[in-house]
Amino acid sequence: MKDFLHAGWGLVKPPHTFTRIIIFSGASLSRHTSSQKSPSSPRRSSTPIVCFKTLAMSGNEDMRNMTSKKDHFSLQSNPSSNSSESRSDFAAAQQVHFSPALGKREEANVLHARGLVALILLLAATVVATCTNLLVKNQEREDFETHFEGYATQALTVSQSRANQFFVALDSFASSIGANAAAEHTVLNTTWPFYREPEWSVQAQKLVQQTAGGNAIVGMAPIVQEDKREQWNSYAARQNPIWYQESIENEGYTEYTAQELVNLTIPFVHFHDAENGFLPTPVSRPGDVLPIFQQYPVGPMQGSPIMLTNMEALAASQQTEELVRISMVTRRPTLGFTRIELEPGIVTRGSQILQPIFNGADTKAEDRLIVAVMLIRLPWLGYFENALAEGENGIIAVLESSCPKLPEDRIIGLRQNVTESDRQIITFRVDGPNAVLLGEADLHDPKYDALVVSEALVDLDIDQSQLPEGSCVPVLTMHVYPSTELEDSFQTDNATIFTVTVIVIFVFTSLVFLLYDFSVGRRQRTVMDRIMKQDRIVSDVFPTAIRDRLYENQAKNMMKGDDNEADDGPLGLDETFYGKSSAIGSAPLADLFPSVTVVFADLVGFTAWSSAREPHQVFILLETIFGAFDKLAYRHSVFKIETVGDCYVAAAGLPEPTEDHAVVACRFACDCLRKMKDVTLKLEVSLGPDTSDLELRTGIHSGQVTAGVLRGQRSRFQLFGDTMNTAARMESSSEPNRIQLSQVTADLLTDAGLARWIIPRSSKTFVKGKGEMQTYWVRKRNRSTTTKAADIEPGMGTLHEEAETEECSETTEEGNNGIEGMNKTERLVAWNVEVLVSLLEQIVGSRDGVVNHIQSLSSAEKETANSWRTVLDEFIPVIPLKRFDTEQLERRKRTTNVDIGQKAIQQLRGYVSNISELYPDNAFHNFEHASHVTASVKKLLARIVNTDVRNGLEASIPTDSVDLVDLAGHSYGITSDPLTQFTVVFSALIHDADHPGVPNTQLVKEKSRWAQIYKKSVAEQKSVDLAWDMLMSDEYAALRACIYQTEDELRRFRQLVVNTVLATDIADKELQALRKARWETAFRNVDSKSESLDDSVESEDRKATIVIEHLIQASDVSHTMQHWHIYKKWNQKFFMECYSAYKQGRADTDPSTNWYKGEIGFFDYYVIPLATKLGSCGVFGVSSHEYLNYAKANRDEWVREGEALVQDFLAEFKEQNANLFAAPLHSATVNLQK
Repeated sequence: MKDFLHAGWGLVKPPHTFTRIIIFSGASLSRHTSSQKSPSSPRRSSTPIVCFKTLAMSGNEDMRNMTSKKDHFSLQSNPSSNSSESRSDFAAAQQVHFSPALGKREEANVLHARGLVALILLLAATVVATCTNLLVKNQEREDFETHFEGYATQALTVSQSRANQFFVALDSFASSIGANAAAEHTVLNTTWPFYREPEWSVQAQKLVQQTAGGNAIVGMAPIVQEDKREQWNSYAARQNPIWYQESIENEGYTEYTAQELVNLTIPFVHFHDAENGFLPTPVSRPGDVLPIFQQYPVGPMQGSPIMLTNMEALAASQQTEELVRISMVTRRPTLGFTRIELEPGIVTRGSQILQPIFNGADTKAEDRLIVAVMLIRLPWLGYFENALAEGENGIIAVLESSCPKLPEDRIIGLRQNVTESDRQIITFRVDGPNAVLLGEADLHDPKYDALVVSEALVDLDIDQSQLPEGSCVPVLTMHVYPSTELEDSFQTDNATIFTVTVIVIFVFTSLVFLLYDFSVGRRQRTVMDRIMKQDRIVSDVFPTAIRDRLYENQAKNMMKGDDNEADDGPLGLDETFYGKSSAIGSAPLADLFPSVTVVFADLVGFTAWSSAREPHQVFILLETIFGAFDKLAYRHSVFKIETVGDCYVAAAGLPEPTEDHAVVACRFACDCLRKMKDVTLKLEVSLGPDTSDLELRTGIHSGQVTAGVLRGQRSRFQLFGDTMNTAARMESSSEPNRIQLSQVTADLLTDAGLARWIIPRSSKTFVKGKGEMQTYWVRKRNRSTTTKAADIEPGMGTLHEEAETEECSETTEEGNNGIEGMNKTERLVAWNVEVLVSLLEQIVGSRDGVVNHIQSLSSAEKETANSWRTVLDEFIPVIPLKRFDTEQLERRKRTTNVDIGQKAIQQLRGYVSNISELYPDNAFHNFEHASHVTASVKKLLARIVNTDVRNGLEASIPTDSVDLVDLAGHSYGITSDPLTQFTVVFSALIHDADHPGVPNTQLVKEKSRWAQIYKKSVAEQKSVDLAWDMLMSDEYAALRACIYQTEDELRRFRQLVVNTVLATDIADKELQALRKARWETAFRNVDSKSESLDDSVESEDRKATIVIEHLIQASDVSHTMQHWHIYKKWNQKFFMECYSAYKQGRADTDPSTNWYKGEIGFFDYYVIPLATKLGSCGVFGVSSHEYLNYAKANRDEWVREGEALVQDFLAEFKEQNANLFAAPLHSATVNLQK
């Protein structure tokens, strides 16, 4: 039966099965499945068990032999003692109607009892093991919490001590500066800002050491009034060398001398533009400024090529200005958060602290003026380093600010409505003496919230009410948490050991019971699995009612004792299926269904489409389309009858009769029509050009049918009667993408109140055997079309309403990946990308899946695109190809799941898309034709005798049993190198890029710019140059790295592209003569035995070069060697292009006058000889015969219909281009010399 095993599986694979039903009682089963037992053995339970014996009629000899054996379970093994018992058991089976269901229930009861025993044993072991485990883990948990509390207290104490000491030292340092300045004023009468702190670096270093951090930055910035800027600039220039030298000596600084540091210092006053190479920008604003004068450590800071001395502090960040503003008001130190670069590329978080410096030595005077500030950038890591002893690891310290989290350039800010999530939070990890920044968020494990230890780390005790509006000085709180690693360090294996011990005891106690139970249950499960599998097969092949009648007939035979296998058919099949029973009075399994609707749906264009595809692609299409139809049939409760070739047959109203069968069938047909378009659009991306052009032609008729099982070999459920014939005629006389109904079906829809669904055909249809019939179309409706409420009867939706709802649901589940929104060119681009990616993966796989950068090949790439040499100059008669490489084959075996990378795929997609845009909108030489050529090249390459199979690269062949063999003698090395295969497909894609739509001779005659450059083979050379120049651009570097990695691969790739594309110029007599001579040399006049090694290698390369050229030539005209409809389609396109050129004045003669004879000559002198050569090469297998047969058939068909077709072509052209015929011929003047 040409049916799927299951409607939902989507398999185009008919089961072709006979099904035999044999029923055994429990006693019979036990006797025939055990070894020899005494007759006195106690009788087992008589629970009936149903077995099915199925023979797959697929030529499988093992199954055929198995059927003929006599060791199957059978009641006839002991007929004398068990016949009455068997009949009694079967009667019990009839009472439950379906024994597999009963077997399932019994098996479930056994499983429940077995599970209860196991549960009791498991529960006892679990209680003991759990209690033991909990006790041990609780003790470990207590130890962990105790130690953590000690670690946390120690870390907090050390950090708080360092913070307090630092701020005390900072205040002391600021006071000493003020006192020293006052003393100097007394002696030298100096005033601020003209003051330099002596021994600056010594005191700053002591301050930094208070935090155990070695990466702090300290700077002093005096307040310089606007009228003192020039004086200050001179003062700083005099003082800088002095404190530079002091700092160099105190710090042991060696990178620069004092004079070099002076040279690096930019004079005051300026801004510091870090984004533009630290270029100085003059300060234009008025008022006081804060130049950083003295700093620690001395020397340029990280990331700055200049000394920060004299840099305007307030220009550094908005945060600094805010800190100054707060300190001026509060007269207290303040701080904010900042980023600190420890080393190039290593950034941490820290605080920026601003300490005001007052004039005078009296630290308690309230009227002191702020004359300078100290700016300190201090990493937080310094607070935590060496806070714990070695080995005390896994402490998480979270610093939380009471001020809100603001952008990087403004840490201090508004404090209104500050929530916990808005606050500035930084997380560190402390491991003994080391600390590391984890991130700028609370990154502790929430499960340790209950163990937190918190204290204030820094509280400057500033009255927030004194601050300017919108400002905030943070209180830093330190929260200490444990980490999972710390907890794990206190966990031992004791809990696991005790638990495993209990479990082992349980397992040992239960093992004997489980093993025994398993041995008994395994046999029962095996039998039951076989029963259920066979029942599913029968249910898929036959409707439920027929299946039940099969069971009933078999049961009756066994009750009568007619179970002797000697009476079966010649293959051991039951007479119910073989048909012998008809002679002895058993009625066939058949029924009359008085009212059903039959649907025939045929794929239009499938035969022509399949002629250009590989066999597996044909089945992918059929499986996908028919699988989608099966799902729709299941949803609409439509019964699938069979698939005959590319025709799908289904019926509504059987096996369960329904009154609305015509409505159901029409809805099903409409959904199939819509699904057909969706599926073909998606498949075009994977199956190539013209897939979306396939259409569905549907016919529907209603009436009575006779349905039943036609017994004999390959029995299946079938329908017979005039209704089937009429439905088939409705389909054959229908039109693509239309649904034709007979008068009977139309009347049923009208009776159902759905006359609006149909429209009569304009004329009657002649139906074979019926004469003229009035038929109807199902009205087409847009998906978005809505129906007025007045047009819908209660309980009855529109034709598409239910289908649209279901289809939308299906689209949501499966997804369309955007295919429906793509135009034809975009789908062709996606298909070409998929083809090229698979070939690139083979190339990369031959290199162990490695893709390296190829900057070293830039000069070689430029050389391939030099301007002083044309593409034709690069043509060589023989291309040296890569020889058979055992190591490469080994690498391809080892490398699985090759990924060329998304970047390369994106570049390839962009490249193919750009190539498609190079193709003009010609009728023939367009991107669709290039894709058609690519498909033919792919097919021919697949048919070359493939070394992959012989060398164990197919997944089905064990690699350890395959010898590495070079089949270059058959394929001439073409399949030995994936790069060669990729290049041929690549060349097919680009070979007509930017084609002008006229032959090369016309381009030369018009003296176009390209013709003056190339002289001949103009279009082909231009295509190579355009595509190559695009590929060599920087945006395709990753793509090129996948194609080639060495200069040798680059040159071979280039040479193959040149030769392959130039081979498509079949009008160049010189090139054609050269190819003919090489063919004679390679395939007719070579004595391989007399050749030397070098000659044999060159001969193989010569043959490979010729095969590649003939492959691309055959693919370029592959439409002439494919189905007649494909040939007619592309022949018409070529005619349209040539005639359009003629009407535009770009051709001297009218092509329609000689098109008929020209095509015959083209077949006789080019196409058929070329197809013959494909066979002579000996590498293309059956494709060479396929191409030759199609070429001859198309030639004969053209001889018969060509003249009429030319007139049809001409008439269609005139209809489409009426404007061209309004003006005189050759009225247009073409000037292409630009």
